[in-house]
Amino acid sequence: MAWRCHGADNFELLRNLKINQIITSPEVYNAMRTVDRQYYVSQAPYRDEPQAIGYGATISAPHMHAYALELLKEHLKNGERALDVGSGSGYLTACMAFMVGENGKAVGVDHVHELIEIAQANIKKGNPELLKRIILERGDGRFGAKNYAPYNAIHVGAASPEIPKALIDQLKPGGRLVVPVGPPKDTQTLTVVDKNLEGVTSFVKLMDVVYVPLTDEKTQWTK
Repeated sequence: MAWRCHGADNFELLRNLKINQIITSPEVYNAMRTVDRQYYVSQAPYRDEPQAIGYGATISAPHMHAYALELLKEHLKNGERALDVGSGSGYLTACMAFMVGENGKAVGVDHVHELIEIAQANIKKGNPELLKRIILERGDGRFGAKNYAPYNAIHVGAASPEIPKALIDQLKPGGRLVVPVGPPKDTQTLTVVDKNLEGVTSFVKLMDVVYVPLTDEKTQWTK
């Protein structure tokens, strides 16, 4: 995906994402309008490109966040539970929390303790009203967050060589998982996993992407 929708501020960024038909729904537009990236990225928050957030982690480009939310929007309804694997600075977790409404929960998992603390601080600064519907937990995202499952929407913000079985197991019947699949430091395939009401899963490969690897704490890249 090669779109570039840079903006001088959040309004201009979102306007360009709409012009390029990456944001196509009011649900995603309102979420990204409410959760302003300036509170979640220390430099160039409105550049449409990945940004380093320390500890070997990155925050995805805005167009990828918008694209993921559009893929998940029908599953991010009021009262549902959502899981953000590799929650990083907390931005997408906050967007998901906005979309699941006051009766829903968004769970963010990251194995870097410092990033959990940073995400908490970012949300408190930028969107304190969402804190009551967000759970941030330190853990290996490849194993999900079983204590809060099942989830109607799961987003994975790092590349896995294969789709983690634990995430499929924690997906609610009728739910959807979005995950980049492929080797680290190479091109991966953004993949959608749907679980029907009978619990049968189907897989759709969408497009080539490049993400940092989904790892454990021992092999996480250094800051």
